[in-house]
This record gives sequence, C-alpha cells and structure tokens, in this order.
Amino acid sequence: MKIAIDMARETVGQTSPNPSVAAIVVKHNQIVGVGVHVKAGEPHAEVHALRMAGEKAKDAEIYVTLEPCSHHGQTPPCAEAVIEAGIKRVVVASNDPNPKVSGRGIRLMKEHGLEVKTEVLKKEADELNTSFFHFIQQKEPYVRLKTAMSLDGKIATSTGESQWITGEEARLDGHHYRHRSDAILVGINTVLMDNPKLTTRIKGEGRHPKRIVLDTHLRMPPSSQLIQDDSAPTWIFVGNHVKKEDLHAYEKYEHVTIIQLNGEQVSIKEVLRYLGEQKVTSLLVEGGATIADAFVRAGKVDETVTYMAPKLIGGKEALTPVGGKGIHQLKNVSSFEIVSTEKIGDDIKIVSVRKGES
Repeated sequence: MKIAIDMARETVGQTSPNPSVAAIVVKHNQIVGVGVHVKAGEPHAEVHALRMAGEKAKDAEIYVTLEPCSHHGQTPPCAEAVIEAGIKRVVVASNDPNPKVSGRGIRLMKEHGLEVKTEVLKKEADELNTSFFHFIQQKEPYVRLKTAMSLDGKIATSTGESQWITGEEARLDGHHYRHRSDAILVGINTVLMDNPKLTTRIKGEGRHPKRIVLDTHLRMPPSSQLIQDDSAPTWIFVGNHVKKEDLHAYEKYEHVTIIQLNGEQVSIKEVLRYLGEQKVTSLLVEGGATIADAFVRAGKVDETVTYMAPKLIGGKEALTPVGGKGIHQLKNVSSFEIVSTEKIGDDIKIVSVRKGES
C-alpha cells in the first residue's frame, strides 16, 4: 500500500475534479499490475492495474488507495471491473466520502464473495485527497492561504518593498502549491502593485492554475499580464454596480471571463460558491493582506502555508500577512493545528490546518 500511495502522490493536482488514486495487483507476493488515475475522464487506477495484470488478476489481491467506485460516471464502475477480473482480496486505504460511492463499492465486492480489508494506511492516503474530500462534502474549494514573511511578521518594508523576503528555494517550493491547485487567487491591489502572471514555474510540466482576481470596481488594466498572457484562464469577480459597457474592453480576450456578483461588494462566500459550481476543488490564496483578512473573517481558510525568513524588518507601517479589519473577539477566531515544520534553504515553512479539517 505504501508503494501505491507514493504512486498516487505523483498525480496530485492533475486529476481534478477527481481524486488522486493508485492501484497495485499482487499475486504470489509479486507485483503483476500497477496503475494510476492520470486525469478526469480517463480510466481509473484499478482499470490500468487490471489491464496490466491480464489473466494474472484471477485469484490475486489488489491494493487501492481509495475505495473503488460503484457508479457509472465518465468511466464504468471500478468495483465491477475488480469483480469481473476474478480478484479474491481487496485492500483499501481511504473511504470515499462521495455519496455516489460511500461504501457501496465495498458492499458490492463483499456481496460477490471478495475479501475486503479497509483503512490500511488510511491517514497517509487521506492526505493525498484533502481537497477532494473537502470539495465533496462542502461543495466548495479547499482554501490554502500562502504567505511569506520576516521573523517579525512583515511581508514588506514600510515603503512597500517586498521582493524578496524569502529565498529562492522557498519561492520554488511555493510554485509546487500552484501546480497542485485548481485555481490561484489575488486581489486587484496585488495586480496593480506587482503585475503578476500567477503561472507555475517549475521544471518539467508545471500545471498552470486558473487565475482569480477579486476586483469589485473592475480596475484591472487591459495591459496587465493576466489579460495579455493567455497561458491560463483569468476570472475576474466584480460587483453588481459595474456597468456593462465597462466589460467590453475585455471581450476580445478569450481566456478572460468577468463574473458579476449579486452584491455591490465581492463576497468571499459567493465567490467560493461559484467556484464550487465550476468544480474548482482547491484554491491557493496568495495576496494581499486585505484579501487574506477577508478570507479569515469569512472563516474560509482551511490550511495555511507560511514561509518565514530569518530577517527583521520592523516599522509599524510595514504590512503584515493578514491586514484589514481583523476579528474583534478571540471567541470568534478559528483554531489551527501545526502539522509540519520544514527548513527550506535559509527559511522555515510552517503548515497548519484548521481544527476539524485534518
């Protein structure tokens, strides 16, 4: 099962809106078939593994990182394929919270006489599909807030200089979060100050997330890189007061979509609801401080990724990672659990998850 989990880990970020899954067929203590789910709409991991095993699948065992599906979607049910292949024993790591699956595949296989063992290395397997599980249960994306700051909690100097506080290794690590996220989000102030591309820059085939901008008054310059660069879709959320004629300047850019919300101000909850409807399962929030505050006050941060550089900046006017109005009473503050700390170059990465998410 550990080998299967390691295989599935390599696909995190490329299978959305489906989960990352791997399967291994074993007979007489020899691996005779392996498979991973590569992308949505293509065969599932079990199918690849069974095809590779061929006739050797009869009376063999199959190790699967996620409960085999039992419903007809874009592909046939995997539980039926396992039964038809003549597998005698199934070992499952994660249970599938999808109401279309949830225990049905396991029940079906047991009804056909297969031995089924569940929750083997469950914690390790569950961590592969945190975003998928959250999306299935909440109908909105898993929100990861990424920040970089100095030891005294500053993301820029008092004059606004911010490039770069953390080192190159930490910045590269941050791009891996872009690769594994369906979408990345910033506010319009970040666009106006930094003119970012928000693409993934890692060696190999880095996947570009959808680029989301919260821009209540539609101040997005048509000359900005997010408009001129079409390597990924750009979605701009605006308030209901923006005039239709103001939208015309963006119509010629096929990768640009402007979503006009119901309220005068852009609502975090309404944005997440829309993204959920578009099957965006994971969202990386990168800036700036006011946007981070809006997500914090809405109670919509599920995980934090914090890079801390061994530098002291000072200055009461220097920005902190979460600005804005903040939360006024401690009883309303969300609690997080630190799940990992890691030294990356000269910096430290701290990952925490909201209690109840892990």
